[in-house]
Amino acid sequence: MALPTLRIIGFIIGIFLITLAVSMLIPMATLVAFERLDELPAFGWSAAITAVAGLLMVLPGKPANVQLRPRDMYFLTTVSWLVVCVFAALPMLILQHISFADAFFETMSGITTTGATVLTGLDDASPGLLIWRSLLQWLGGIGFIGMAVAVLPLLRVGGMRLFRTESSDWSEKVMPRSHMVGKYILAVYVFFTSVAFVAYLWADMGPFDAFNHAMTATATGGFSTSDSSMGKFSPAAQWVTVVIMILGSLPFTLYVATLRGHRGALIRDEQVRGFLFILLVTSLAFSFWYWLKNDVQPLDALRVVTFSVVSVVSTTGFAVSDYTLWGDFAFMAFFYLTFIGGCSGSTTGGLKIFRFQVAYSLLRANLKQLVHPRAIIRQQYNGHNLDEEIVRSILTFSFFFTITIALLALALTLLGLDPITALTGAATAVCNVGPGLGQIIGPAGNFAPLPDTAKWLLSIGMLLGRLEIITVLVLFTAAFWKH
Repeated sequence: MALPTLRIIGFIIGIFLITLAVSMLIPMATLVAFERLDELPAFGWSAAITAVAGLLMVLPGKPANVQLRPRDMYFLTTVSWLVVCVFAALPMLILQHISFADAFFETMSGITTTGATVLTGLDDASPGLLIWRSLLQWLGGIGFIGMAVAVLPLLRVGGMRLFRTESSDWSEKVMPRSHMVGKYILAVYVFFTSVAFVAYLWADMGPFDAFNHAMTATATGGFSTSDSSMGKFSPAAQWVTVVIMILGSLPFTLYVATLRGHRGALIRDEQVRGFLFILLVTSLAFSFWYWLKNDVQPLDALRVVTFSVVSVVSTTGFAVSDYTLWGDFAFMAFFYLTFIGGCSGSTTGGLKIFRFQVAYSLLRANLKQLVHPRAIIRQQYNGHNLDEEIVRSILTFSFFFTITIALLALALTLLGLDPITALTGAATAVCNVGPGLGQIIGPAGNFAPLPDTAKWLLSIGMLLGRLEIITVLVLFTAAFWKH
């Protein structure tokens, strides 16, 4: 990789680090408000170190007449997320006196909006630490939306080129300059966060808890201010969370299109209809089953089950009840739900709805071809022709997605973890869901008991899943490093 290219990549990462350092002022202000001045140095030193590192990368300046190629964007995307995680871990490392493995795991979980945690005693934890965790998820959510909308379709990662036409149309026809798309997306993101904050206050949640959960629910992240997660708060707050999680799971580019006059953009989108259909059918059917099996009121069954289903499918990871105790059927059902995910261009992880829909479209077309061998059957999805390149990219991504989970689970068993913890831990990390299944890492547990090596492996799994796997794997090919 040429020196000018490395300089511009360093310049961009430097901007990210300076932004991260400035963001640390928020938990510092929180500590001042809560009169926890003894904890200020942890964030003060972290902000100073991060800012200096960022300035050292920015001061050489941005090289003129240097354009980043797609291969450079792969490198930039992966390295920037790793570097930001390292520096974002500093406050936790200093304040909590935990190992670097734990601090990096918590930070990676935050920035990738996974929601898996190694921390306990959250109800009495430092308010600065709690707000920092939530802020990391909020920043990671909007960061992934930007990457999913602007970068991944151009790099043709995992079939996400299916959504390239829409973003091009909005930048060229609806809005005169492409950077306006990002501004509109950020405005929608901030608006949803603000609405969530007000709604939580209405649902009798305190201002501090409301602000934290507004950020993590909008980002579909799942970090909470309590060890009991959302189970600590009122049923009204839980219903608010359901709505916000769904809003964060839909394509933000379609919100922009709606704002620009395309009133039917959301409802016409096949992803949106498929996502809402899965949530509705699964929640109603599961609620009926849960009501029959347990002595609870129908509305309580609907609330608990709907919350749990939306939380897992949207890869948020909040919990109101330990659904692993509902029986073997629920155990397996929630394991399957872990893989679904939300819509492309949202804050969610997982396989994404569109890949399941494309797979179904291909299956239906192949079955028709068997019945009518000479017929010419057009294969389309969401108004796009499914050419060989798109099909190949989706198959490749799905294959490596599955292989990554399988290999990660196998590696975890080598470390002594039981099969349930290993398999569900690998799945929840790559899908960016948060809690796994079982007694150790289930909704009622956390990842603290795992060995440090397991935490490093799971951190890698989170990164791979968040960056759509292929973005990272390409860096390990010999062809990538050849000029």
